[in-house]
Amino acid sequence: MKPFFSIIVPCCDVAPYLRECLDSVLGQAFSSWECLLGVETSKDDTEKIAREYAAKDPRIKVFTGPRSGSCSASRNTGTGMACGEYVIFLDGDDTIAEDSLRRLHDMIAARPGADLYPCAIQVRDDVAGADEGVRDNYPADFAGELSGPEAVLMTEGFTADVCPMLQMTVFRRAFLAENGLECIKGLRRQDSEFSPRALYLAKRVAPLHEPFYIYRIRRNAVGSSAKGRGYFHGDWAVIIRSLLAFHEKVSAEPGFDRRISAVWGRKWTGWIFWFWFSPESIREIPRARRAETLGILFADGFGGFDALVRPMSRTKRIAAWWVRAFVRRKALRGAAELFFKAYFRMARARRGAEAAERR
Repeated sequence: MKPFFSIIVPCCDVAPYLRECLDSVLGQAFSSWECLLGVETSKDDTEKIAREYAAKDPRIKVFTGPRSGSCSASRNTGTGMACGEYVIFLDGDDTIAEDSLRRLHDMIAARPGADLYPCAIQVRDDVAGADEGVRDNYPADFAGELSGPEAVLMTEGFTADVCPMLQMTVFRRAFLAENGLECIKGLRRQDSEFSPRALYLAKRVAPLHEPFYIYRIRRNAVGSSAKGRGYFHGDWAVIIRSLLAFHEKVSAEPGFDRRISAVWGRKWTGWIFWFWFSPESIREIPRARRAETLGILFADGFGGFDALVRPMSRTKRIAAWWVRAFVRRKALRGAAELFFKAYFRMARARRGAEAAERR
């Protein structure tokens, strides 16, 4: 019988956490699930523990792969192997809340067939030694459904990102297959590239507000082990390049809502301005390194970037001109940095004035 949930767990060097992760799955009262453990070559006992649990319960299956530095390959392979109606992505150092699968099943059964069910997460910060509470991007009293484009427009009010993070969303498996949705292999921070595409392509988005996922922030995780500012610049260049190409494709389709370009444009150009030209980035990352990674983003020219920037404010268009100048003309790189120092000073002053006015 086909399981209701397929839980895909990328595992690499997570031996200290994997038992807790898998116990949280095995301890669920709801039993219609399979758990696919994607074990990459590890320096610890991750594979040994995974196989120990697979021997205990036939619903747990192990597949292996070479070390890649990213969850992407395991997530992609696991999605291809999955038999469940819905897919949950659970990292090997995280857990799911007690009896949460039953609650998710009941809520989904009451509103069946949506492509995405954004939920909430509980954040457990091992670095700070304190829990951060529950994160839910959608207003607690929102009980409706949205199309993907409507959901993208609603993200304008999100504080952190233009999409729910991948782990806090339950996906209809057929939706992922129909749209060929995969993470870019080897890419860290893959949520930021995968989730905006998935959200836009969804025909039905049904927020559930269920805080089923317990997300651990730890020192040795891929997302928190960066060696200083700029560690992920190459990844961010690949992410933004892919998203610009996605926007260029879907914005040419009939019926595209131009307001979506504005939402994406503000976020994605903001990433470029901040990661490459914020005062902190200019101070801490060598100019040559920033020019190198920005060159990855614009390796084939500026078409996708120009298409996104064109309808934006005059200030943003001027800032975009300086981004192009930084990439194209070595002699103007110092001047571009001076422009952005002034740009961020003005932005901080504007935010301060707006905060004072609200008070």
